[in-house]
Amino acid sequence: MSSASTPARRDSSATRRAILDAAADLFCRHGYDGAGTRDIAREAGVDARLITRYFGSKENLFVQVVEEVFAKTLLMTPGNNDAVALELLTAEPPERDGMMLTLRSLGNARAAEIMRDNMERNYQKQLASELPGDDRAARAALLIAICAGVQLVRNVLHNSALPATDAARFAPHLAAALDAIASAGLDRHDPASPGSAASGRPEHR
Repeated sequence: MSSASTPARRDSSATRRAILDAAADLFCRHGYDGAGTRDIAREAGVDARLITRYFGSKENLFVQVVEEVFAKTLLMTPGNNDAVALELLTAEPPERDGMMLTLRSLGNARAAEIMRDNMERNYQKQLASELPGDDRAARAALLIAICAGVQLVRNVLHNSALPATDAARFAPHLAAALDAIASAGLDRHDPASPGSAASGRPEHR
């Protein structure tokens, strides 16, 4: 048989990527319990046995999906919260939305544990390391909770009182709320505060 008539075959990295992409889409749409390995394999265009080959189990595949979908860039640090607040009130949710992955997977105790561990080990830890003062882990968790609440009310429930067109009006209030926790008592208008223009210390992002 000539090579021209032989179907193209994925290499291992492309197959793994296809499975991850399919799993991310289905887990975000249907949650951990609602997306079976056969569904994921069908979406990826591969044999279901390859999920075991590349990831070992559905649970391990979910761990990898959470690692990617939960990757964060927003850091609610002093001096950065004006930009954070504006983004929270204007940005459209990504196609693979961590909020929807969370809401649709919370019914499974093991999935909830995986998501909590990922958040505490990655995003929360990174944010805490950037905060001044004491109780940084707890304050980082509070900041994440506030942002998650805004995303839930705005992007999932589509609250009519928070249209993106009014973001410039309400962003300062949200920024002040974030700064109250992030600054640990520092005055957000104090020239010596971390991240302020006069302090000479860079903003974190």
